[in-house]
Order: sequence, then structure tokens, then C-alpha cells
Amino acid sequence: MEIWINPACSKCSSAVSLLDEAGAHYTVRRYLDEPPTAAELTGLLDRLALEPWDITRTGEPAAAGLGLAGWARDAATRTRWIDALAGHPELIQRPIITADDGTAVVARTPQAVRSILTTPPPGGPRADNSPT
Repeated sequence: MEIWINPACSKCSSAVSLLDEAGAHYTVRRYLDEPPTAAELTGLLDRLALEPWDITRTGEPAAAGLGLAGWARDAATRTRWIDALAGHPELIQRPIITADDGTAVVARTPQAVRSILTTPPPGGPRADNSPT
């Protein structure tokens, strides 16, 4: 299991604490120091079953600088969004946990963190991956 964090983020600290309390084995990725590639983001989005705009922090100054508010949210602009996230990792929602079984979750709530620690029913989803 891997958790992508910004150490200055309280939600990231809370998620790490919950993983520790559960005795989970995980690695920490400080994604601002080790930004994901566009290919990694594409794979992550597939695991999350989300689109890039779903995990974009649109209130960040970089989002305003890029004019993200005016970008279309469709298949034709998907690559542009992914490239923006790869080039400006501060725009990526946090924390994100990727599990060894191929699932992933935007872990902004305790429930989302706990969902990645439990075994889902066969064929069932782990949790609502929607960022909050």
C-alpha cells in the first residue's frame, strides 16, 4: 500500500495516523517532492475510476494561473488535465491511498481510509472515491 501525502496537510496526517492505528504496512510518497508522471496519473485515475478534474484542487493559485476553471471536462481535454496535474502536483487532491490489490481511494475522510483497509464484498466497490 502507498499513500500520497503533503506533510503540511492535516487530512494527510490524519490518514497516516489511521493507517498506523490499524497496523497497516504502507510506504509514503511525498508527491510534491516526487511528482507522478502522466502515465502514473492515468493509471491512478483508472484505479480510482475518476477523471483528472475529479482529483484537481481547483482553488490553488496554480489552477487560477492555468485557467482551469475555463477548461472543458471531457474526453478531448483529459490528457491536458493529466499533463497539468503532472506539471503542477500541488493541484492533486490529497491524500490518495493505493492498495496492493489494485484499488485506490481519495482518503480525505476517516471512512475512506478505513475502506481501503477492509476487504470489499466480491465484485463490490471499496468506497465512494469522490473527493470531499
